[in-house]
Amino acid sequence: QVQLVESGGGLVQSGGSLRLSCAASGRSLSSYWMGWFRQAPGKEREFIAARYWNGYTTTNDADFVKGRFAVSGDNAKNTVYLQMNSLKPEDTAVYYCSADRLITTLQALRGEYRGQGTQVTVSS
Repeated sequence: QVQLVESGGGLVQSGGSLRLSCAASGRSLSSYWMGWFRQAPGKEREFIAARYWNGYTTTNDADFVKGRFAVSGDNAKNTVYLQMNSLKPEDTAVYYCSADRLITTLQALRGEYRGQGTQVTVSS
């Protein structure tokens, strides 16, 4: 069984930055995509970005991601990161990590594994 644990969330002022981490444990996630999505209160979940175990990444081309969010990772640590810059109050949400063998499943927010989420709050 795989466990995903997110960390790095918190309160930040508008314009600030945060780096979220997602550590996987329980088994190797080679041949898996690990990625991020978020859910704000009263809104639908949104896929953000994902990284394949070989380092390849894919990012949602939605405006809210462009130029501000970037995914990276460290296979040796079984960890994926989400760097978030120029944060805005509308980025306030719970950010979740997820993992799946297929990127389409991950992007559809139906990943095989999911963490408990970390709260990000951006004050104006």
